[in-house]
Amino acid sequence: MLFSVISIFPEIFSSLTQYGISGRSFDKEICRINLVNPRDFSYNVHQKIDDKSFGGGPGMVMMVEPLELSLKSAQSFHQLNGNAKPIKICLSPQGKVVNQNMINALAKEQGIIFVCGRYEGIDERFIQRNIDLELSIADIVVSGGELPAMLIMDSIIRQLPQSMNDSESAKNDSFMHGLLDHPHYTTPRQYSGVNVPDVLLSGNHKQIELWRLQERLRLTYLKRPDLLEQRNLTKLESRLLDEIITSRNKMKEI
Repeated sequence: MLFSVISIFPEIFSSLTQYGISGRSFDKEICRINLVNPRDFSYNVHQKIDDKSFGGGPGMVMMVEPLELSLKSAQSFHQLNGNAKPIKICLSPQGKVVNQNMINALAKEQGIIFVCGRYEGIDERFIQRNIDLELSIADIVVSGGELPAMLIMDSIIRQLPQSMNDSESAKNDSFMHGLLDHPHYTTPRQYSGVNVPDVLLSGNHKQIELWRLQERLRLTYLKRPDLLEQRNLTKLESRLLDEIITSRNKMKEI
């Protein structure tokens, strides 16, 4: 996977490239990153890349030309590395809110260029002329596109072959099957009077998997019922969910 990032703060991305699963993936060249600073493409003596908004109003707007020159540089990097048509993504509060299905689709791309806005935003002409997809991480506003870009990149990297020590780990993440993940436990077996569930100590893998499925359904029902509305439940899942709902209703009556 080839990543390019257009950002006036490229140094921020060291937290992605140097640590954890993503850092190891860059070290192993499972993915590569190309950082492009629009200030390097400003003809202004002060490397200015923003100006006041036409029509007035607070804040500054990122200018078209430095961004387009940065984009051309990023596209050249991808072309030189055999990726002729990278998908071009702008991080924006106006974008589609990212979900796991989007991440899974993006992980199948050969290359992605992320454009990280700052200030009040980006000149609309740049977006209309160049951007394939606008994405948001949530219905919130942050200071720039760098943190959202890193979150999306980290999530994509988890789906790349050989990025994880255990390939099954990413497959069982929350949202991968339309459900939240089940609870996890480790040593000690008892802590502050609370025991690890007996089934996890039984060695009966069939019962453990059934318990984990039941817990995924229970947590999704309690915390994200909207996910269940989007999922076609199997007969087993429907039965387990009915049992969970019946049990909770009985608890309310007591």
